[in-house]
Amino acid sequence: MHATLPLLQHSDFPALSRARLETLQVNVGYLCNQSCLHCHVNAGPKRTEIMDADTVEDIIRFLDRSELRVLDLTGGAPELNPHFRKLVLAARARGLDVIDRCNLTVLLTPGQEDTAAFMAHNQVKIVASLPCYLKENVEAQRGDGTFDDSLAALRRLNELGYGKPGSGRVLDLVYNPQGPVLPPAQQALEADYRQHLDRHYGIGFNNLLTLANMPIKRFGSTLVSRDEFDGYMRLLKHAYRNENLDSVMCRTLISVDWRGYVYDCDFNQMLGLPIPAGRQGKIHINELAGQDIRGRAINVADHCYGCTAGQGSGCGGALV
Repeated sequence: MHATLPLLQHSDFPALSRARLETLQVNVGYLCNQSCLHCHVNAGPKRTEIMDADTVEDIIRFLDRSELRVLDLTGGAPELNPHFRKLVLAARARGLDVIDRCNLTVLLTPGQEDTAAFMAHNQVKIVASLPCYLKENVEAQRGDGTFDDSLAALRRLNELGYGKPGSGRVLDLVYNPQGPVLPPAQQALEADYRQHLDRHYGIGFNNLLTLANMPIKRFGSTLVSRDEFDGYMRLLKHAYRNENLDSVMCRTLISVDWRGYVYDCDFNQMLGLPIPAGRQGKIHINELAGQDIRGRAINVADHCYGCTAGQGSGCGGALV
């Protein structure tokens, strides 16, 4: 699990440039109650990196000086950041949509008893990781007990109106493959999820998002330790589709780390590939406020093939 990853550089991935900025994705810290095998963040219970109050204020000031549509909160488990609710309330007060990228089981941890109700009251869109609808597959990635806990959290969300038509409380689920393969067709898999979860557990949701596993951090190290890294990269490159370039998330999104530094996407953040500007080769969110970044070059490397292979992959699921 601690194998050394090859450096993803000197890539032949096509050049990309930015369109209009619509989404601010904020990683509020790497602390998580789980340590999932497919996690590209290496998040876990022992991580100490967490966004502080001053940086949260920097984020809120940026909201006031931009024309964003969406605040996308991720981690780790974003709900474990003590300033999570402040960010949600600030964004909703400014008319932004808010997304919480939730691992579900965190909603059952001590201190989070009313988090689901808080998000429902503020109409936070929940994008919940459920890498399969079968218990054995989920627990192979996430650990013993996580499947039943995930179902309990989903039932709580359904009781609050999440996943119900017309409620305004959107609940999307996220699928990740078990290993170094591309996700199946999103629409067909969504039908399978919907049928299985409803029939066996009485659980509903809005949409299924299929995401490719990125060959970085914990998942990348696992590939290296199993001698599967090169094969997976060949698969991603062979399945590259040029038509996915216009829809990749980095064209309309920027990612902010727990210290406030800015990246083209969450994957670049994990690889330490910042937007190249500002102090010491990095730019802070305070420096970016008020700037029009349309047309700027995006920092690309070989992992970008993970977003453009096959049906494509991004924070909103398949691209085509």
